[in-house]
Amino acid sequence: MRNIPVNLAGFKLRVVEEPSIKTDQDGKVKTAYGTDDPLYVVAVFAKPLATEDGYRGRGEELKITLAANPGPVEEGELVELIAPTVSHWENEGRSGLSWKAQGVKPVTR
Repeated sequence: MRNIPVNLAGFKLRVVEEPSIKTDQDGKVKTAYGTDDPLYVVAVFAKPLATEDGYRGRGEELKITLAANPGPVEEGELVELIAPTVSHWENEGRSGLSWKAQGVKPVTR
């Protein structure tokens, strides 16, 4: 299955690596399918929000591919993903999840 919508409402997302243009292993800029628009990538640390009993689960770093330039987003900033999706991939005996979003925006308090 590809591009499964994801609800991250139960997580706090903090930028750990500022957005940059996505490139392949040869340094070639990756673009959105059928266009010349560059893709971007941002790394966030996803930490579950505390439950009623105060339990806070472990977090995980996620690299998110963004469909558009996210504008100014700084390391350490709390953010929300716009229309996040996840896809499963397999290649040469390896597998994992690929995270994508339309964009990212700062959390307003």
